[in-house]
Amino acid sequence: MKLKLMLWWLGVMLKRARSRKAAFRDALEKLQQFDWGVATEDLTIARHYRMTPQAIRSDVGLPTDLALELRFRDAESATRFLRRPSQRAFREGLFNGQLRLVGDSRDLERLQSLLKHL
Repeated sequence: MKLKLMLWWLGVMLKRARSRKAAFRDALEKLQQFDWGVATEDLTIARHYRMTPQAIRSDVGLPTDLALELRFRDAESATRFLRRPSQRAFREGLFNGQLRLVGDSRDLERLQSLLKHL
């Protein structure tokens, strides 16, 4: 339940950043469209985000057309990770098996460049 709430709140924060922070809008304008998602490895908890300069939409589940998916081993490790997302946390999560990327690693860099404005 905690992870579901965190992922929902992340969508709210992304929408708020788009409306209030010029640096976030500028970074999003450069990307034009960025679709990504977060899920547990067994897909019991999943949420995706579709971001364009005009709007940010968030919904439950993981469609197959996402540019990047962050898959966590379990809800507890995802919750711990999402409380303090940093480049170091991403790297450590990948190395110790708590996090798996589905997609291009360059998309992870793009995501990190957007999330730093939150």
